Amino acid sequence: MVANMRNGVLAIDRSGLLVLINDEAYRIFGLPSDLDYLGQPYAAVFRHHPDVVRVLGGAFDMAALPNRAELRLKQTEKVIGYTLSLIRDEHDQAVGAAMFFKDLTHVEQIEERERLRDRLAALGQMAAAMAHEIKNPLGGIEVLAGLLRRQVPDNRDAQALVHDIINEAKMANAIVQEMLDFVRPVRLQLDRASIADAVQSAVTMADGKAPRGDIAVDVQLPATLPTIQGDPHQLAQVFANLLINAYEALGGRGAVTLSARVVDASEDGALLPDGYQPVQTVIVDVRDTGPGVSAEVMDNIFNPFFTTKAKGSGLGLAIVRKIIDAHEGRIDVTSTPNRGTCFKLTLPVEHTDTWVR
Repeated sequence: MVANMRNGVLAIDRSGLLVLINDEAYRIFGLPSDLDYLGQPYAAVFRHHPDVVRVLGGAFDMAALPNRAELRLKQTEKVIGYTLSLIRDEHDQAVGAAMFFKDLTHVEQIEERERLRDRLAALGQMAAAMAHEIKNPLGGIEVLAGLLRRQVPDNRDAQALVHDIINEAKMANAIVQEMLDFVRPVRLQLDRASIADAVQSAVTMADGKAPRGDIAVDVQLPATLPTIQGDPHQLAQVFANLLINAYEALGGRGAVTLSARVVDASEDGALLPDGYQPVQTVIVDVRDTGPGVSAEVMDNIFNPFFTTKAKGSGLGLAIVRKIIDAHEGRIDVTSTPNRGTCFKLTLPVEHTDTWVR
């Protein structure tokens, strides 16, 4: 009965040996299902999860055991809610400890979306007011600069200055518009979307917005890749933003590879909309051979207005994440210094009724 429970269960004895572990615990902790860990030291079994080792190690010394505590597993990025209980013999002596836990990763994602919505709602009100106050003067500057250009057609220095004024005004206007696009709710026009078509459109869009130089773009999408329920235009925008980021990181040299695969099992990365049952999922990797990013940048990379560029709104990747969230998906990033960065997009083939939007 314990083996088939939908929650994870494990138990250890006083000597630190694992005496019970069910299938859900194997899945949550990413343990190979073909190995038998019973009778082995729990510290060795969970060596890749030091926080779990710490919690179990203190079970016999705590005056009050934690009830409904949460723990983030850094190795797998899962969040679990757990309860610890002591196992006592007939003499009321503690002979073991049991941990009961549940995968709360999906719940955490929903809560994060709710927090993001709250932040965007407040930001949207501010942005709308700011945009009104800023866009009108910017429009006036462009018009007046255009009139000034006509007044001095033969003065090259003046023409150059006017040209710079108009360009800077247009750049400021584009940033304001990008901010407005970010704070508006994402409204998807759902259809059967081809990842291959979205990527092809994205390459064209990116090439028109950022200098590509000698960067090679290698698209490796299998012909058997299923279409997904999504917004083709918004997906193309996602891939275009990621390509533009890669172009800027590479500085005209290197390569960007876009690859994809379809998975059905949770251990292969399939999404779990209800926290238990995996759904058919498409995973797309956008990988570059650039310099990589630091750990500090990685922690803030999806935050609105965060940027390491001299010029930029810091909204490109925040918009990407917002669109992926609207598609009920997930985006993750990994980076290795001097070897490059990889963005992994995980998207369900079908939208599900159980996923909170």
